[in-house]
Amino acid sequence: MAPPAASHNSLVGHIPDLRRYARSLTGDAWAADDLVQDTLERACERWQLWAAGSDLRAWLFTLMHNLFVDSARRAVRQQAGQRVDVDDVANELLSPAGVPDQVMDLQRCLLRLPPEQREVLLLVTLQDLGYQDAARITGVPIGTVMSRLSRARARLRDLMEGRAPGATPAAPALRRLK
Repeated sequence: MAPPAASHNSLVGHIPDLRRYARSLTGDAWAADDLVQDTLERACERWQLWAAGSDLRAWLFTLMHNLFVDSARRAVRQQAGQRVDVDDVANELLSPAGVPDQVMDLQRCLLRLPPEQREVLLLVTLQDLGYQDAARITGVPIGTVMSRLSRARARLRDLMEGRAPGATPAAPALRRLK
């Protein structure tokens, strides 16, 4: 069943947000486009499941989240025992010309976060969703969202500063002023 015309327009309006979230989740433009395509296809197939008047954006993000988690689980089952640590292949990862190193570091650090922390961080910070919406999308209680967000922020800060996750930050040097 195809979406009604008025809803179709609002569905199309959410594509940029879906693409941005998918790109952040997957870390790859091609995989992100595939995830958006799958999400839109699933939305059209199951349009009758969307409650008219409810938040279409949250429903689409829920569909995307579920598709991403399903594909990640499927990939883990298919590649059991074939895991590669990002640090082991860091010298093979070449940054595109013209992209500042800090942007690449942020992307690499985001990909090193546990998936459940990365999802919540991206939903709340990048997509500007509230905790309640993020909880509904990920299917966890709001307290879990807040906990994952806090841990994700702390771990991302540690990774960006080159500290081992959980290490205590060095005390700032004090200057004497007269």
